[in-house]
Amino acid sequence: MSPKTMKFLAKPMLFAAALIWGTSFFIMKNALDAVPVFFLLAIRFTAGAVLLALAAWKRWRSFSWDYLWRGAAIGGFLFLAYSIQTFGLALTTPSKNAFLTAVYCVIVPFLAWAVIRSRPDRYNIIAALLCVTGVGLVSLTEGLTINTGDLLTLVCAIFYAAHIVAVAKVSPGKDITLLTVFQFAFAGLYAWICGAFTETFPAAALAEPEVFLPMIYLCVMATTVALLFQNVGMVWSDPASASVILSLESVFGVASSVIFYGDPITGRLLAGFALIF
Repeated sequence: MSPKTMKFLAKPMLFAAALIWGTSFFIMKNALDAVPVFFLLAIRFTAGAVLLALAAWKRWRSFSWDYLWRGAAIGGFLFLAYSIQTFGLALTTPSKNAFLTAVYCVIVPFLAWAVIRSRPDRYNIIAALLCVTGVGLVSLTEGLTINTGDLLTLVCAIFYAAHIVAVAKVSPGKDITLLTVFQFAFAGLYAWICGAFTETFPAAALAEPEVFLPMIYLCVMATTVALLFQNVGMVWSDPASASVILSLESVFGVASSVIFYGDPITGRLLAGFALIF
């Protein structure tokens, strides 16, 4: 596709990624009851790497050895962000996990400024602050406290911001689909290593339909499709705008709770949606 077409599609791809991730919060929360964190991530990223490698088989002709260190670097940030977020999700509510993760949209413009010299303008900063305020109205309940799960989620937001900036730094001139394959592969490798030393593989649980089917969704949609959309969208969009669009996942997370669990829609929720959009 032409650069003009890719720039046109970039933001819709980021929006779609946020939608997929938003609907996956409650699915992942349920899967965590049966599958340990590292093995859940290992399965997700390994499946994602295999599926995307097969789908992108024609792109392997552009492979060069520097894809390995680039994939290892961004895969490392991805693994750290996802693992810390998943541990945090096990210790807090999905809505608070979604809100606190979205703090990365404030961090990204400043981190991008430091690393790739992409200076944020005042509109980036104002948009990010408005977005976080809106996400707070949507996701937080009364009596906000910082427990262990909340603190871990705040730490994961730093690594999500680092991942976004790292992709912007190492992807120019490279086939982003092929680079995503190596990102998944290395993130999966890190997760398998950590799981082998700290967890027991849940073979019996994975045979159960109530666990197996959500894992299929997490592997195909929330990993392969959404992360590919994120990487492609970030290549053809600036990091600050990308981070704000991706933070919409928390809105979709709350919306899916309203649809599937019948959570009430309040004035505060509507005000949060208005601010974010």
